[in-house]
Amino acid sequence: MITRFAPSPTGLLHLGHAFAAHLAQQLARENEGLFLLRFEDIDHTRVRPEYYAAIEEDLRWLGIQWDAPPWRQLDQLDSYQNALETLKSLDVIYPCFCTRREIESELSHLTNAPHGPEGPLYPGTCRNLKNIPTDKEPAWRLDAQKAAALAGPLTFHDFKHGETTVDPLLLGDVILSRKDIGTSYHLAVVCDDAAQHITHITRGEDLLPSTHVHRLLQKLLDLPEPEFRHHQLVHDDQGERLAKRHDALSLRALRESGMSPTDVFSQMPPLNL
Repeated sequence: MITRFAPSPTGLLHLGHAFAAHLAQQLARENEGLFLLRFEDIDHTRVRPEYYAAIEEDLRWLGIQWDAPPWRQLDQLDSYQNALETLKSLDVIYPCFCTRREIESELSHLTNAPHGPEGPLYPGTCRNLKNIPTDKEPAWRLDAQKAAALAGPLTFHDFKHGETTVDPLLLGDVILSRKDIGTSYHLAVVCDDAAQHITHITRGEDLLPSTHVHRLLQKLLDLPEPEFRHHQLVHDDQGERLAKRHDALSLRALRESGMSPTDVFSQMPPLNL
C-alpha cells in the first residue's frame, strides 16, 4: 500500500490538512505501506517559497513522517506534457480560447445552461471551432463526450460509497492544460498518482466529483486504477469548511497558542480505518 498527502504551498496548513495527512499516514502504517508527501505546486501564480518549509515544519511537529523525499509537481512538467500529447493523439481534447468573462457572458444568455455539482459547466463554445487562431495560446479542454465514448463504461471503488459508476459528463469539458501553467490539477494529479505508484488515494469528499474525471483519464492514458477513500471534511465552530483563509485555525497559530499535537488530534474526527 502507498498513500500520499498532497498540499499546495499556497498558505499555512490548518486542522483539515492535519486530519488528511494523519489519515493517509495511519492507513499506510497499519498496512505496512509507504506514506508520501507531494507538493502540488503547479500554480506558480499562488505558490510562495516559504510555505514549502512551513508545511514540512507543521507535519514534523505533528509527528507525521514521509518515507521518501517530497515530490514537487514543478519537476514533472514534461510528464504532464507527454500525457497531453497522448490525449491529443486520441482526439479527446480541444483548444479553447475563451476568457472567463466570455464564458460567463455566454452562460448568462443560455436558458438551459449546463450545470454540475460544482456550478455552471463550460458551454462548449470552442468544442467544434473551425477557424483556430494561430496568434493566441489556448487552454486545452477534455471533450467529455468523445472521451466517454472511447473509454466505455467505468467504475471506481470508494471505501465509503463502494463501487461507483463513473459519470464522464459530470464536470463537463474540464480544462486539462491552463494557458498560464501548461497543465491542470486534473491532469497533474492523475499523472503523479501513477508515477508515485499510489495504491490508495485519500482526500476530502469535496473532491468526489473530480474522481469521475480522474478515472476517465486513467483509462485513456492506460494508467493503474487505485482505490479511493473520500473522507469527511473538518469544519469550524460555525459549521463552515476550513480553508487557508482561516489564519486563526492554522496549525502554526494553534502551536503558538500553546496547543500540543495531542490537543490537535483530539479535535479531529475519528479516522475509522
